[in-house]
Amino acid sequence: MSDKLAWGIIGAGGIARAFARGLATSKTGELVAIGSRSQESADKFGAEFGLTHCHGSYEALLADPAVQAVYIATPHPKHAEWAIKAADAGKHILCEKPLTMNWPEAMAVVEAARRNDVFLMEAFMYRCHPQTRKLVELIKDGAIGDVRVIQATFSFHAAFDPDRRLLNPDLGGGGILDVGCYCASMVRLVAGVALGEPFADPIDVKGVGHLGETGVDEWALAILKFPGDIVAELSAGVQVNQDNTVRIFGSRGNLVIPSPWFCTRGAGTSTLLLTRDGKTEEVLVEADNDLYAIEADTVAANLAARQAPSPAMSWGDSLGNARTLDRWREAIGLEYDVEKPAAWTLPVNKLPLRVRADAVMPRGEVAGVGKAVSRLVMGTMAPTTIAYASVLFDDFVERGGTAFDTAYVYGGGKSEVALGQWVKNRGNREQVVIAAKGGTPPFCTPDGLAQQLAESLDRLQMDCVDIYMLHRDNLDVPVGEFIDALNGHVKAGRMRAFGGSNWTAARLDEANAYAAAHGLQGMSAVSNNFSLARMVNPVWGGTLASSDPESRAWLTRTQLPLFAWSSQARGFFVLGNSDTYPNEEVVRCWYSEDNFRRLERARTLARARGVAPINVALAYVLAQPFLVYALIGPQTIDETRTALQALALHLTPEECAWLNLERETV
Repeated sequence: MSDKLAWGIIGAGGIARAFARGLATSKTGELVAIGSRSQESADKFGAEFGLTHCHGSYEALLADPAVQAVYIATPHPKHAEWAIKAADAGKHILCEKPLTMNWPEAMAVVEAARRNDVFLMEAFMYRCHPQTRKLVELIKDGAIGDVRVIQATFSFHAAFDPDRRLLNPDLGGGGILDVGCYCASMVRLVAGVALGEPFADPIDVKGVGHLGETGVDEWALAILKFPGDIVAELSAGVQVNQDNTVRIFGSRGNLVIPSPWFCTRGAGTSTLLLTRDGKTEEVLVEADNDLYAIEADTVAANLAARQAPSPAMSWGDSLGNARTLDRWREAIGLEYDVEKPAAWTLPVNKLPLRVRADAVMPRGEVAGVGKAVSRLVMGTMAPTTIAYASVLFDDFVERGGTAFDTAYVYGGGKSEVALGQWVKNRGNREQVVIAAKGGTPPFCTPDGLAQQLAESLDRLQMDCVDIYMLHRDNLDVPVGEFIDALNGHVKAGRMRAFGGSNWTAARLDEANAYAAAHGLQGMSAVSNNFSLARMVNPVWGGTLASSDPESRAWLTRTQLPLFAWSSQARGFFVLGNSDTYPNEEVVRCWYSEDNFRRLERARTLARARGVAPINVALAYVLAQPFLVYALIGPQTIDETRTALQALALHLTPEECAWLNLERETV
């Protein structure tokens, strides 16, 4: 029995054959199986490479116990689905570039690898080659001084065939995804090394390009700006021949890479051209094996770490590359049909959305809603596209989440549109709780809220929201007029329950007293800021916090459910540092001596419990003697997973009191 890593290949096209030929000379791996869309294709590939495990479906290959690692060689739109399914099958993964069609899908793939504890790497083979390691070494050593300008080109003129992969939009055709991804990965690597990091992400992306008759980019250019005023020019195409080189210009000289992408064909010598003081020298680099064999050996050498170190592609590197490509495509107006709203009818793995067996999300009830409300509520301000919303929201539901917080003003309406389309696509309206907000000034009147509610329902593609919060109060309007109007909307079936966001305790008491006196439905919830940190200054005009002792006593007495926005103090327990100012809003709203004392106590307890301070802060919110639904605003799956770690941390009343000491005690 061989002690080499046993590989299977998903997809039997040209790149699969190139990898198979390279793998034949690998020091650490051997090809044992092929999976194709048909048995005929699998058998043909198997005969060519002497395989006995020839599977007529990708599922069969993943079920093959002889396969330890898979190389995913399908067209781009299938990468994410089969990478996730491979991870769920416990297989290590080398996925052909680009890792996925877009950044949201890349997040889902990385999370699947993390969840299943398998290796994952995006297959930029040049990143594993000694030539690239030498390039990194030269930049680190200051061979050309400070890096200032980077130019990267990968382009060719393919025969025009609208049905084949390169020009077919249904197969992810076009230059940016096919070869522009190489250029982006190279300049991000070089900029990162110049800045003392494994990679860097651009702070600005500008792009231009030509969309051909099939709708894909036939040629495109991008200008990227990085920290330190490093700028880069990227050029990619599938219908134009260009000079496929990389040039790096610094304060003391420049580097030219004549063959940046394929380095050497097999074992051999490649050349970098280093120019300083008007003189050019050749820097020779020896490779002892085929490009793809070196890539496969890189996987085997780093299985235990689940990621390969730079200059190979780490998970963070792949995520950054995907986001850069998204920005480039957005700049030229390129969106594929598989990314449009109607196409997202299933999660990225193309399986029905289900709550995972290990989900631990606690739930509660809110009067009038009639469904279980998850104690963590997903904020929807960040995701304004269906791809982003689908990946983020699917992950939340898989973890047991049911409740979503949105508002008329979020994303200029795009957030409501994305949330509503996701609910429609998943067909899960009765399984989720939609908490919407409106009546935003100057529309904080009965007529104004009716207008905004109607528009929100239209955006959400819903007849009714579960909870409707007045986003602000208007003291010029008698509270009874609001209660009458809100009851009218309940009776009409436009909302099931309602409450007030940024309302005072006195005004809420007045509202519910009016409702009781007139036999009407009252406020079922309040949504004010509540966190371990005191809100020093309002995040937005007219916003209120309920973290003070008087508000906590009122909430304990009334037991009115609190939907706590900025429950984690908008990152204070991650970003807070009295000596630095990483975020102007965090500084303005949360920096104070008493909050830094709370932060230090959170850090002390976090060290004792083996968690992060942010988990302590969120656990504090959930541990109150009244019902709190904590609104969280993760922008990535990684942030969602981190937030949910607070659910396993149960704080005692004594610990909560100690964390929230109003002053130091002796």
